[in-house]
Amino acid sequence: MSLIFEWDDDKAARNIRDHDGVTFEQAAVAFRDPFAVEWIDDREDYGEERSIVLGMIGGQLLTVVYTERGEHIRIISARRATRHEYHHYFRQNAG
Repeated sequence: MSLIFEWDDDKAARNIRDHDGVTFEQAAVAFRDPFAVEWIDDREDYGEERSIVLGMIGGQLLTVVYTERGEHIRIISARRATRHEYHHYFRQNAG
């Protein structure tokens, strides 16, 4: 089953500017990482369930925040992973 992605074009343009050129198209590719690590983002009430995925793309680890809307995955933000997220990704995939 193929994943269907959507996003707000204005938000995607801001994301490129705010996160060192990371595009939502790149973020969509991060979901293909067979070792991707996902969890629900319950740090606050966003009014909808949000999730985070850490996925590798071209040797670079991305952090992608998204929500599911019906059959679609709506990307909210994407950036390079922090050092903490990088270590979390590799700890989850160790062994």
